[in-house]
Amino acid sequence: MKQLWFFVALLALAGCAQMPPVTATQAPKPPVSNEIMSFTIPPDALGARDPQLTAVLAKAGALAAAQKQPTTILVTALGQDLPYLNQAIWRGVPAQHAVRLSLDNLTAGANQPYSVSIKPTQ
Repeated sequence: MKQLWFFVALLALAGCAQMPPVTATQAPKPPVSNEIMSFTIPPDALGARDPQLTAVLAKAGALAAAQKQPTTILVTALGQDLPYLNQAIWRGVPAQHAVRLSLDNLTAGANQPYSVSIKPTQ
């Protein structure tokens, strides 16, 4: 019986003990991205003017054109490759939707990947 009272007293004391304050900080939340799509262009596919890459770029143009809000397509590549990339993207854009699209080019620097990003125009 004494053990039972001891156990009850121990539980009562444990229930009244204060918990140490939590000092761990929460990791910051990553910023919310409004990007619709983004992908990296493999340099070997670009160099070979791979037909599959051309098809993907046309589909990216079609996806951008299908958006309800004005959309920006940002293409990052070497200057000499931008005309090919732009033309492949515009191939997928129906003429009536071209007004809502903006195609921006950014020249890639050393060791910067080639990429295409589609996001709402701000």
